[in-house]
Amino acid sequence: MKMTADFNPKTAAKKLLREGRSGALATLMPESGDPYCSLVNVATAADGAPLLLISTLAVHTKNLLNDARCSLMIDERKEGDPLEGGRVMLLGTAVKTDDKDVRRRYLARQQEAEVFAGFADFAFYKMQLKGAHLVAGFGRIVDLKPEEVLTQIDDAPEMVAGETDILQHMNEDHLDTCRLYATKLLGAADGDWHCVGCDPEGLELQHGRTALRLPFPQRVRAPGVLRQVLKQMAEQARAA
Repeated sequence: MKMTADFNPKTAAKKLLREGRSGALATLMPESGDPYCSLVNVATAADGAPLLLISTLAVHTKNLLNDARCSLMIDERKEGDPLEGGRVMLLGTAVKTDDKDVRRRYLARQQEAEVFAGFADFAFYKMQLKGAHLVAGFGRIVDLKPEEVLTQIDDAPEMVAGETDILQHMNEDHLDTCRLYATKLLGAADGDWHCVGCDPEGLELQHGRTALRLPFPQRVRAPGVLRQVLKQMAEQARAA
């Protein structure tokens, strides 16, 4: 399916992935190879790769330790018939990681997990994508390659390294602006909106367990350019 004026499959898939906070994880049972599906909370790495925090006591974790192949479906969670909403199925492998940045990014989005993230039986997993299948409404069904779903970060080392400082600055000094972004530019209800993620393609805003993706008007690779883009969007929000 080709991109049209009102539909970009890559953008639609990335939005679902970045805004998702839970999904259906499918793994394979040892010996029988039967499919097993469970509900999990999710977050994303800097490039958008799905992140999980799961326990070895859970069946899905035991399955992954035996066979890392899995799929993860994230849906739009909109009101009405769920089959009329968008969803993306991500195919790949999930592997345990001790990366501190994975822990930071996951807990920024799943704050309630802080109480058990240090338990001996829990560990973080990062999913390596092999492909994706997007269903974004009637007739809008398309298969995507990993590079079409993930965000390129190799050319933006300053942005990736400076994310923690960027988030701290936004949440300590510009919470009112975060609320403007959410309510005026994204049409969300007013609330305690704050910034939980920043990458070359956009901001991740969150209120409670609701997340919204605010795309940048242009790709941003350095903090200096980011300041100008954020200022420009803030002026646009105030004007709205």
